[in-house]
Amino acid sequence: MIGFIGSVFSPWYRWSGRKVPQDHVCINVATYGPGGRFTMTDRGRSALRQTAARLEVGPSMMRWEGDHLAIDIDEISSPPLISRVRGQIRVIPSAITNVELALDPARSHIWRPFAPVARIEVEIDRPGWTWVGHGYFDANFGTRALEQDFTYWTWGRFPTPEGATCFYDAERMDGSVLAAGYSFDADGRAREVAMPPKTRLARSLWAVSRETRADPGYRPRQVKTMLDAPFYTRSAIRTQLDGVETVGVHEALDLRRFRNPLIKPMLALRVPRRRNWQFQEG
Repeated sequence: MIGFIGSVFSPWYRWSGRKVPQDHVCINVATYGPGGRFTMTDRGRSALRQTAARLEVGPSMMRWEGDHLAIDIDEISSPPLISRVRGQIRVIPSAITNVELALDPARSHIWRPFAPVARIEVEIDRPGWTWVGHGYFDANFGTRALEQDFTYWTWGRFPTPEGATCFYDAERMDGSVLAAGYSFDADGRAREVAMPPKTRLARSLWAVSRETRADPGYRPRQVKTMLDAPFYTRSAIRTQLDGVETVGVHEALDLRRFRNPLIKPMLALRVPRRRNWQFQEG
């Protein structure tokens, strides 16, 4: 799930000229597997309430409670499976890191991996949607549209015996590239790692090009489809790092496709706009 202030993939935010990010806020929830749901309602500024420890967007919120992040969700999923998605998620970091990575020389885009190693507890009011496992919590901040500065990027987070390893690869509009890798332990200590070779994955269902990092000679493969769109794919993939096989979350984003004006009307079918919201006090 993702909380947005300035919903970067919202067609409504793009059509507005991206002048007021607070007028395009969203709590995006995606569940996977049989009966999976997707919620991404673009809400107006009346739906936003924010403090240093809390982000409220309409009926859903994220808030820090002591040592964990509590996330209450109450959303309506988009077509074709329209239904309410309600429950709570708790993210309990093993530690908070101090890593902040600029994705471009002008620092217009920042990646902040707050908790690459965490425990997650999920309780959603549907049979089989309650579970406990490992997770992570990170954030991206930006002052410019992604498609203004990038043509393509991939990101991956992979559990390791010590904690987790993350890779960020990006191709910028000016032809330069970003290639960054960090290893995190359970105490939040981070170190930059030598980048294993780039290795191609099979294209997604929408034929989005994909690649990741893997030990020389190892062939990564997808083990689970999560999200698949004409310009974006998220999946669980199996790769090998330092001789150890691991299954992690991988994303690929094709900003050349996202710039296509035909994409925005398609997105509007999955991203409804709800301009007005009134909080119920008491």
